[in-house]
Amino acid sequence: MTLLPLNPDQLLTTTRAVRKRLDFSRPVEEHLIRECVDIAMQSPSGSNSMSMQFVIVRDAQKRKALGDLYRDCYAIYSQMDGTYIRSIDKGDATGNAQQQRSADSADFLGEHMGDAPVLVLACNTGARTDNLPGMVAASLAANIVPAMWSFMLAARARGLGTAWTTVHLFMEQQAADILGIPFDTVQQFSLSPLAYTKGTEFRPAARPPAESIIHWDTW
Repeated sequence: MTLLPLNPDQLLTTTRAVRKRLDFSRPVEEHLIRECVDIAMQSPSGSNSMSMQFVIVRDAQKRKALGDLYRDCYAIYSQMDGTYIRSIDKGDATGNAQQQRSADSADFLGEHMGDAPVLVLACNTGARTDNLPGMVAASLAANIVPAMWSFMLAARARGLGTAWTTVHLFMEQQAADILGIPFDTVQQFSLSPLAYTKGTEFRPAARPPAESIIHWDTW
């Protein structure tokens, strides 16, 4: 497949969380998924342990089960004032309008996660991060988080859309049971739909200037 004509900066700034523009009717070819995973394996990993794992869900019944679980978890999330995307005040009318559009999109995925032709769970093997010291937890997360981001960038370059979500982790054990994931030794970090996008043009999102988050030499 020909890659989209994106330079590195364009790829990095237009890989959006895609929800409403996912094409649920079009199957995703297996070789493209393999290519994305191959690229993900080239990401940096904590202690070079290469403990990242990807569970690729194409089975219709399992996708439906995960979609139902995600919908139930999303109902919990939507009641969390200050955490739920729609309840966050951005401080100005323009920011709040953008926030509500994002919330509409997130709500849509809350209802339709199971409709995506492919679901991708990013996992890490070994010790779980529950109750571990911060250094150890961060090191373990450093195996899968960069890998999943590389997967998402590779997907974007191939005309595919993704969206990093963590809502299903309210019921991580139940998700593990659906997919046969050994809960005690494999930790799930995110769940993403994977589908072709309706159109391939995406713009950079409105973000604060870099200076607003940089601390030079001291906080």
